[in-house]
Amino acid sequence: MNKNLHSIGLMSGTSMDGVDASIIKSDGEQFIEIIENIYLKYDNQLKLELKKVVDSCKTKEDFNKYSKNIKEIEKKITMKHAEACKKIMEKKQGLKIDVIGFHGQTILHKPHKGYSIQIGDSNLLLNLTKVSIVSDFRNNDILNGGQGAPLTPLYHKLISLKIKSKFPIAFINIGGITNITYLENKNKIESFDSGPGNFLIDTWVKSRSKLDYDDKGKLAQLGTINENILKDFLSKPYYKEKFPKSLDVKEFNLNNIKKLTLEDGCSTLSMLTVKSICMAINSFKKKPGTIIFSGGGRKNKFIINSIKKILNKSVSLIDEFNFDGDFIESQAFAYLAIRSYLNKFITLPSTTGVKKPCKGGKILKFKGQ
Repeated sequence: MNKNLHSIGLMSGTSMDGVDASIIKSDGEQFIEIIENIYLKYDNQLKLELKKVVDSCKTKEDFNKYSKNIKEIEKKITMKHAEACKKIMEKKQGLKIDVIGFHGQTILHKPHKGYSIQIGDSNLLLNLTKVSIVSDFRNNDILNGGQGAPLTPLYHKLISLKIKSKFPIAFINIGGITNITYLENKNKIESFDSGPGNFLIDTWVKSRSKLDYDDKGKLAQLGTINENILKDFLSKPYYKEKFPKSLDVKEFNLNNIKKLTLEDGCSTLSMLTVKSICMAINSFKKKPGTIIFSGGGRKNKFIINSIKKILNKSVSLIDEFNFDGDFIESQAFAYLAIRSYLNKFITLPSTTGVKKPCKGGKILKFKGQ
């Protein structure tokens, strides 16, 4: 019988606005109990500094060039992650945490060039929390021929068993990038990034207004889709690649929509997310009977209603199954941390393209544990 461990999962995504933290109890297999979730927001200064670093790094050479600045920001975000751990542990005083899954902040994701870079100081987090840390989840997968992403499929599979849903089923997480996990049955699982999620929309809104994002898709609803620009986006080579595949948001930019109004830009970019998802769903031979959305983009009514209309079928939000859709990824990294800690694989050939089921994560054990 597998031992149940308590794990904290930490996630800072492409929105770069804060840290999601979750505590779960799991055996790394089929048992899962969600204990607590919290969100810790970054202050505006930290967000600006982090964005500047991420925007300045287009290549590994850039990353090395700006290493001094990156080290400074790495320390700051690690301190924030430690603060998130402190706050969530204070909510559950007396609970012994066995391991922390520390994803870090992605700076570059270039699996075709053999690397994916996340910043975050695991040694500092270890010293601040006094809990064993699992980090660097992607590297071993890439070294073994995989994309290093998406990493959430095994957790999505666990959720599918927990909610006892009928197969085929698709989990769609609309974060900065949209990733899809498709389960034809409990043994056949496929996963890939379908395309941009919120990242381009958020970047556009921030560049043209004082807002951080398009709340519930209200701006997109007011705009008109520019079909030529949308067609141009959808003609990108990424959409012709076979999956498993993963996306760096830097492969897309806003250069060709600069002349659009705020609302028209939101409509066009939101429809890019919609069409990317629908193309992905339609690529499966057996269409999923159940489609479940998580991530911040699930709150965008323009996106969700447009997908329903194009696919002509009902969809669900993961919240309807008693899972908080804002914290699926932080929970996933808590789960993957347990799997790594127990020496279990975390990626599969059908989810990342890795040669064989692959273990991953670098473990730093706290000596007192």
